[in-house]
Amino acid sequence: MAVKLQGFEFWKTTLRGARYVVAPMVDQSELAWRLLSRRHGAELCYTPMLHAQVFVRDANYRKDNLYSEVCPEDRPLITQFCANDPEVFVQACLLAQDYCDAIDLNLGCPQMIAKRGHYGVFLQDEWELLEKMVKLANEKISVPITCKIRVFNKMEETVQYAQMLEKAGCQLLTVHGRTKDQKGPATGIASWEHIKAVRNAVNIPVFANGNIQHLSDVEQCMEETGGNLHNPALFEGHSPPVWEMAEEYLEVVSQYPPCTLSYVRAHLFKLWHHTLQIHKDLREELAKVKNLQGLTEVSRQLRLRCQEEITNGGEEAGQVVGLPFPHWICQPYVRPVPKAPVANSNGTEVKAGCHKRALSQEDSDGACDALSKNKQKKKARNPHKNFCPEQKREVISGNQCVFNLCRGCCKKKAHKEVADCPSHGLRFKTKAEKQKSERQEEDEEGKSRGLQEEEDGGLLNPSPPQTPNRPPTDPHRGQTVA
Repeated sequence: MAVKLQGFEFWKTTLRGARYVVAPMVDQSELAWRLLSRRHGAELCYTPMLHAQVFVRDANYRKDNLYSEVCPEDRPLITQFCANDPEVFVQACLLAQDYCDAIDLNLGCPQMIAKRGHYGVFLQDEWELLEKMVKLANEKISVPITCKIRVFNKMEETVQYAQMLEKAGCQLLTVHGRTKDQKGPATGIASWEHIKAVRNAVNIPVFANGNIQHLSDVEQCMEETGGNLHNPALFEGHSPPVWEMAEEYLEVVSQYPPCTLSYVRAHLFKLWHHTLQIHKDLREELAKVKNLQGLTEVSRQLRLRCQEEITNGGEEAGQVVGLPFPHWICQPYVRPVPKAPVANSNGTEVKAGCHKRALSQEDSDGACDALSKNKQKKKARNPHKNFCPEQKREVISGNQCVFNLCRGCCKKKAHKEVADCPSHGLRFKTKAEKQKSERQEEDEEGKSRGLQEEEDGGLLNPSPPQTPNRPPTDPHRGQTVA
């Protein structure tokens, strides 16, 4: 068994002193994208994050996500797992160690799926468990163990966290300079100061992660810390036309099949992001096509439109407010700053753009022009089906509405109660709620009838009217009473 290198020796020898690294990206850092990135300056790549438990139990998952992607040009390579059980993590590592140069434990994923699965950054407070996982893996597997973490708010706590992982056997640490809560609209700026503090406190290599959008950011980050989806040529220091990167990526995909179509589509959406904001018809087409040839054709059409715009537009061609380069040049997408909370009618604050309301008649004209991504995908699969509820309803007087084509909203052909109509922003009643409502209506009807009869001078349970010239009937015996 070969000697397992550690720390800086591992980084210099096995990882060839890599400084330009393509981080692991779920469903995005597949073989074709890794090879494209390596062609343009990336020195080390990670696999997408893999689920250790699924990797252990499912042979097809292992084949599709690692075994079938073995390629001599794709080294050095680190395989990343998420896990929360030391034994399962070690089993996954043993199954993967012959196909990569190191195993990385993901302790940085902040997404809701990680919270539900209890992995990623949601383990960062369980130091005893993490110490056991890293220590056991370091003892059992033949390749080095590395970790990716997020920082705590307190710099001292972040430093202690990193030192604990180093002591447990971590040979390389990737530090994402954002906290657990910095995600989505609240992503914010990564703290390079935290990364620098970690680098000064440990004796293993540290990769800095966060705020890297241009080569100048890489150099600045290295200066400040001692340390790509929109531009695969990031590490070469230039921003080529999008179509050059898109065509080269599609060529690599064809050269190294199979590649999941959803991965390819997602990469093209990111590469062409700024151009697709202008050519929205091709954005819809890109979402609909169902094979690699279709994706290639859409990308070609985008190239032709951009080149036509260059020919006809002169020096001002392609300029978009807020972008440093024309929209057809590879450049990062900067997430808009979230809007400030607004006060509602009650005086309480709500997130801007998040309040819900029932659609009015006036909204119906343009409501179908902005279907959600999910409905756009469904519409692509079923082009003759109507996914816009505004076209399915016909509002009648006051409290009623009837669905002409109601299958998208309910399984009946018509609903007459507004309370049961989701097109008005209200939910269906459950069976129990309907039964309870019916009983309440019956009770109220009975009470109102009884009260009305009391007002008329009658009894709550009056006897049947008497037939003239006949004695009353005994209700218990069914006989006449003298």
